[in-house]
Amino acid sequence: MLKAGIIGGAGYTAGELIRLLIHHPAVEIDFVYSTSNAGNKIYAVHQDLVGQTDQSFSSEINSDVDVVFLCLGHGNSTAFLQKNSFSTNTKIIDLSNDFRLNNDANFEGKEFVYGLPELNKDEIEKASNIANPGCFATAIQLALLPLAKEGILNTDIHINATTGATGAGVSPGATTHFAWRDNNFSTYKVFTHQHLGEIGETLESLQNGFDKDLIFIPNRGNFSRGIFASIYTDFEGKLEDAYALYKKFYEDAPYTHLSKNPVHLKQVVNTNNCFIHLHKHNNKLLITSAIDNLLKGASGQAIQNMNLIYGLEENLGLNLKSTYF
Repeated sequence: MLKAGIIGGAGYTAGELIRLLIHHPAVEIDFVYSTSNAGNKIYAVHQDLVGQTDQSFSSEINSDVDVVFLCLGHGNSTAFLQKNSFSTNTKIIDLSNDFRLNNDANFEGKEFVYGLPELNKDEIEKASNIANPGCFATAIQLALLPLAKEGILNTDIHINATTGATGAGVSPGATTHFAWRDNNFSTYKVFTHQHLGEIGETLESLQNGFDKDLIFIPNRGNFSRGIFASIYTDFEGKLEDAYALYKKFYEDAPYTHLSKNPVHLKQVVNTNNCFIHLHKHNNKLLITSAIDNLLKGASGQAIQNMNLIYGLEENLGLNLKSTYF
């Protein structure tokens, strides 16, 4: 059994990791570290886990675990690793944005591989450290990878994507409490969202010389979880040609699926799936992409990466079913 540790155990992504790892047949949770909850039962914070674990949050770290998941706020993983060390055999999977960009991927001798399995499966299987992709970045990249692979992203790309309230993290803020979020809708970080950097680097890695604008409008939705992205760009071929490109690109991807019918969030929430739909209008190709921001956009993808690193079945512990109604 692999021994796993979780750093930053009280947040949403950590809660999803705990829920999944409790039932993972090849993993045992060694510790869940939380400075704010040390000594408290895990189920006191993640209250759906009553009866599933009697483990408490820890103030101590076991540096010899097989794999550690960093579920810390952006910028905090770097600070944590500067103060805490793990054995040379410990695999690190970071869920923040600290190591996603090429310039940040080498940290104190640790090389972080960008952990998008549909793009980097071979590299992930040989990796010791993983930079888990961002949630918006996952949904948007999966919508665009096949086109970049063919080198046909030759005009600006327009992106409108909406995330649920859990995308802002567990700490309450002015735009996350119920009275503001309910029956409401808003934009934020328009044109400048932090996930644009990793999206751009991925597209450049597939399409040499890619230099088109990514025009991204992120939105806050009045629902708890999920990301729905609508993306359009020029495409000269027929709709059938586009479907053929996507089908070929994702033929070995167990969690990215094409749909001939329009997709919606209820199909993917509480799963590790990404559903993609294509629509052609004149010379424009519309790609819609839907994921669960806490699973395929965070913790589910992190476990997918762990499975690949250790030579396990990619879908081990991740056969989840959507709560459709």
